[in-house]
Amino acid sequence: MFKDIYSPLHQLTHPSINNLWVKRDDLIDPYISGNKWRKLKYILADAKHKHKNHLVTFGGAYSNHLVATAACAARSGLKSTAFVRGEPVENEMLMLCKLFGMTLIFTDRQAYKDKAGLFSAHFGEDSQAYFVDEGGAGIEATKGCAEIVVELPADVDHLFCAAGTGTTAAGLLKGIHQQKRKTILHVIPVLKGGDFMASEIFKLAGSLDQMVLHTDYHFGGYAKTQPELIEFIKSFTALTGLLTDPVYTGKMCYAILDLNQAKYFKPEQKIVALHTGGLLGLLGMKQKFN
Repeated sequence: MFKDIYSPLHQLTHPSINNLWVKRDDLIDPYISGNKWRKLKYILADAKHKHKNHLVTFGGAYSNHLVATAACAARSGLKSTAFVRGEPVENEMLMLCKLFGMTLIFTDRQAYKDKAGLFSAHFGEDSQAYFVDEGGAGIEATKGCAEIVVELPADVDHLFCAAGTGTTAAGLLKGIHQQKRKTILHVIPVLKGGDFMASEIFKLAGSLDQMVLHTDYHFGGYAKTQPELIEFIKSFTALTGLLTDPVYTGKMCYAILDLNQAKYFKPEQKIVALHTGGLLGLLGMKQKFN
């Protein structure tokens, strides 16, 4: 199901910055969008190569990764199961997962920490089950994300991405090195205390050359927001027509405009922001935008 695809690169119109472009991976697919499409591309290929027909993964109740995995499995004729962190709930995201045929196993937060143990306990005897880590993290995911760099023009000075696990960032960094680009990768951790991400990216990319980590734009932590961020997203969307979410891309765009205001970039430099999709995450925070 994963054919070669090139998402468009759009120049953004915003009164405070005139050299910002957006790599629109959010337009790849409504349910397997952005970095989820990139990550699952080679995960699915590996599962098929190993003759596995059952994707087993992990995520929170509003996980875009769960929806993407469920959609991917359904379109590929595979079964899917997800261990969902926390008590049983019903919401729009999990409804989509179930519509795509995914089986949900709600798991208390302590047990959820041992993902390998959960997989082994429930599916250790199932030769058709294929382990997919939370968020699709792993070497296959970095391979898919590295391909994004090939699709970018050679004159990109700064490339930005939001980061939860660091897998997408590691793939981008590998792509920059493989293509021998001059581009500097800027990573915006969306969780508090994001300094640890440097070591995670190093494990997957093998180097931190040409990477800058900006750890001050988490707005309280993962899936946390502050009124300033919500107001920024409202204004940014109205001015540009580009939807972002409060968990990932909204924080990244805030960081770019904040750095631009601080004269971080040279006027002639070309900036690209990777839109990693995840817009369904807006459903989990809709009350904040009322």
